[in-house]
Amino acid sequence: MAISSWGVFLRGAAMGAADLVPGVSGGTVALITGIYPRLLSAVTSVNTAAVRLLLRGQWSAFWRHIDGAFLLPLALGIASAIFSLAGTLKILLETQPLLVWSFFCGLVLVSSLTLIRTEITRFTPTVVMMSLLGVAAMFLLGLGSGISFPQHLGGFFVAGLFGICAMILPGISGSFILLLLGMYGPIIAAVADRELIPLMIFAAGCGIGLIIFSRFLTFVLDRARTATLSLLVGFLMGSLIILWPWQQVLQSTIGSDGEARPTQTAPVWPAYYEEITGDSQLLGCLLSAVLGAGLVISLHRLAGRSAVTRATDVPQ
Repeated sequence: MAISSWGVFLRGAAMGAADLVPGVSGGTVALITGIYPRLLSAVTSVNTAAVRLLLRGQWSAFWRHIDGAFLLPLALGIASAIFSLAGTLKILLETQPLLVWSFFCGLVLVSSLTLIRTEITRFTPTVVMMSLLGVAAMFLLGLGSGISFPQHLGGFFVAGLFGICAMILPGISGSFILLLLGMYGPIIAAVADRELIPLMIFAAGCGIGLIIFSRFLTFVLDRARTATLSLLVGFLMGSLIILWPWQQVLQSTIGSDGEARPTQTAPVWPAYYEEITGDSQLLGCLLSAVLGAGLVISLHRLAGRSAVTRATDVPQ
């Protein structure tokens, strides 16, 4: 049974909401809601043949070639979720950072376990090695001084180029890549404040990165799917050191707005964090993490019921 445009829109909204936070990947949402193969196929169909059809004015053929009936409602769903939630997320990050990062931790932990359960059937030496490699890479990033892009238009373009790559990866979110690049805050602020020029530059980077990376991802998944997904699971599990709410600032710099910005942090236990700051918000953080985990579990169960419904609706 074909998915309706409204169903595609709702899946797009779920992907947009997922990619807005450094937690569940939009690719993971696409994977567990059953549209991931169609998404990759539609994105990779934007090629020279599509351009030729467009230049010849063959609109109907172009629309069918790129699966526009699927891509349009999906894109509208993603955009609606991002623009409706960015303002709220910006406020929460400024006023309740510990609760927000705890929520992200719950999302990431259960997302990685869900990916293991649904995509990795056997723990072979290759699976274990690739997973440990992903964990090690994230630990090195988390304990290092991080990457900081200049917050001008060129930085927005490069952030879009790399951030969109993770958006279609089932396992690691685009926002998490932006977080590693030091561009998460500026882009969330640009979306919340409707800064059109930076957003257009960011969107241009996303478009180019999506066309290039989707082809590479299709190639890799076709030839080494389990190894690739194992590496992504490792990225997710290792990213918990970066998303850990209780961080001690080791180094900081003064931004262009005159405010101190952390450039290197280290995870600490809640008790020690309370000693150096006065409040760890431990109970609230635990509840927030449980809420994030519950959101992923609910989404996965909903997707499972939808898949069963689609299967039973197919004529025998």
